[in-house]
Amino acid sequence: MNAKENARRIIRFDRPERVVSGPPMHMVKYLGCDHESYDGFGPASPVGSRWTDIWGVGFHREMAGVMGFPRLHPLADVRALTSYRWPDPDDERICGSIYTMAAAFDGGDAFLTGSHRDTLWEKAYMLVGMEDLMVYFYTEPAFVREVLHRIMDFQLGIAAHYLKVGVELVTFTDDLGAQSGPLLNPRIVQEFFVPEYERLFSLYREKGVLKLFHSCGHVEAFLEMFMGLGVDILNPIQATANDLDRVRAMTQGRMALQGGVRSATVMEGPVERIKAEVRQRIWQLGRDGGYFCQWDQGLPFPQSHRHALEQAIEEYGQYPLQPPDGDVDDCKK
Repeated sequence: MNAKENARRIIRFDRPERVVSGPPMHMVKYLGCDHESYDGFGPASPVGSRWTDIWGVGFHREMAGVMGFPRLHPLADVRALTSYRWPDPDDERICGSIYTMAAAFDGGDAFLTGSHRDTLWEKAYMLVGMEDLMVYFYTEPAFVREVLHRIMDFQLGIAAHYLKVGVELVTFTDDLGAQSGPLLNPRIVQEFFVPEYERLFSLYREKGVLKLFHSCGHVEAFLEMFMGLGVDILNPIQATANDLDRVRAMTQGRMALQGGVRSATVMEGPVERIKAEVRQRIWQLGRDGGYFCQWDQGLPFPQSHRHALEQAIEEYGQYPLQPPDGDVDDCKK
């Protein structure tokens, strides 16, 4: 069984051969997906760099190893909406890289994968500013709905290009959770975001495209929403922010999970502790498929610790799984 078929079986809870860290991907992206400007600035720019991305959001790269932070929000003032120029997903400067990257895909043992980074919530708060957006849900709801709708118009335009090159999997990112609870009131998410998400997700559902959603923090309140939208893989299920037993029970047979290994464990070690936690997570979350074992936050981990995690997945991830020694630890903080 090749890696691609094994990943499909993990997603379907359908007798995979082994647990792995994630589905094999060949990524395609548009210019601006990772906060790039039209003139070449972006996440790889030197520390101290300032630039404006394709949305007019001003970024400042302040620290090495960390992406730039949005510092200028072009829609902070509600009145700015009338004169704001939305980026065009059909602009060759924006969509051209999708076709260039797709042309380099040889088929192989990977999913051709498109990215909708900063899908809706995160793009909205970059445009408006997080504090102002939180207020505008209550004071300027029509403004918020217009912003969200126009962002999703752009995402749908990008989706048309992804579908044209034949993507098999797409990724979405919106961090909806904080450490101990939702970042946004679930009622706000249901009222403002779900109708817009549905426009994009229904398109991909109809085309049979797999969907991976990244949402940091405590996401238990949104699990039914994710599954209702047709999310196939939820990432990164942070162990210190969620009850992983409850998350698994709610999603068993319905939605695969990726993550779950505490980033602090991988960062601090030692190797024996990393391997023990990997073994516990595989047993806790992957006994019947539906689990990609990975750290729950990407950080600049020591290489030896990365290797230990990979080794442990290889050692303990072969089906049929064997239970770890002792009980799986309590994952609630």
